[in-house]
Amino acid sequence: MTLQELRYLVALADKGHFVRAAESCHVGQSTLSTQLKKLEASLNVTLFERSRHHLHATPVGERIIEQARIALSVIERIKEAARLGHEPMAGQLRLGVIPTLGPYLVPHFLPAIRTRFPDLSIYLREDMTENLLERLRHGRLDALLLALPLRGDDIETLELFQESFVVALPSGHRLAARSHIEQADLECENVLLLEEGHCMRHQALAICDQQPLNQREEFKATSIETLRQMVAAGVGCTLLPQLAALPGASSLHDNAVLIRPFAPPQPTRAIGLAWRRHFPREQTLRKLADLIRERLPPSLGEAPHAAERQPAPQRKPNGTNGRSARLHAVAPALNGASA
Repeated sequence: MTLQELRYLVALADKGHFVRAAESCHVGQSTLSTQLKKLEASLNVTLFERSRHHLHATPVGERIIEQARIALSVIERIKEAARLGHEPMAGQLRLGVIPTLGPYLVPHFLPAIRTRFPDLSIYLREDMTENLLERLRHGRLDALLLALPLRGDDIETLELFQESFVVALPSGHRLAARSHIEQADLECENVLLLEEGHCMRHQALAICDQQPLNQREEFKATSIETLRQMVAAGVGCTLLPQLAALPGASSLHDNAVLIRPFAPPQPTRAIGLAWRRHFPREQTLRKLADLIRERLPPSLGEAPHAAERQPAPQRKPNGTNGRSARLHAVAPALNGASA
């Protein structure tokens, strides 16, 4: 069996006529007919029923033709991968991004991609980390933009930057007069959280150093915008990543939610790219990483040194430090925000 025989097979199935199939393959009818007879002999099956006026695939022929189409499609993808090796910033790139990052980072670099790399098409998929990783491992996504670190020897990662967490307060809150917020200041506060499945929920819990309070979850939130709306309504305070707290990141009036930084050392999260080990388009991803770093808002700055900021601490399974911050997940997302 050869690839050329499979091409003849598919051509005959599409054209339904030996002469037209041979013309589409740029060969003589006798050549195409001889090669298909050879294929039938090697498989020991009859692929087509032939008569003077009709030609149609046999049941087994239909199944083989279907698989031949798949095989030829794979060959084309191999050729495309080879071509992209010489033109890394062309073709389609399927990029997954977590909801607490996508709306606040993507607008900074996507217009630059369209301008600088017009032959590169970005397909974006927003979802939670666990779902994105599953899609990545099964080849349905090429790369991910998400919070690091990740587990798994099959995944390569590249850190892009670190962003600080800040505290979002309702107008008139008792902490509004503070220029910086100590983590201890959150004692006895209603700290609103995202629902289970969001990595930022666990980061916020780690910063507050709390044990799980599953029995006290009165609300469930699916987006940062829900948290922001609930803070504006005076329900409580919350933690936001720095990009989501920049001016213009929300449609809310600037005075509706007050943003205050943590006192040093500020808790941060690392943001990076992730892809499957041995992914053939690593050069594309590294060029994309360079562009993202270049387009970061000036107020975010470069990744800080470890001595200047501390990452969000790992959550203790049984925190007993005596703090009593009331942690809640907030009610369903407003305006149909994505989970």
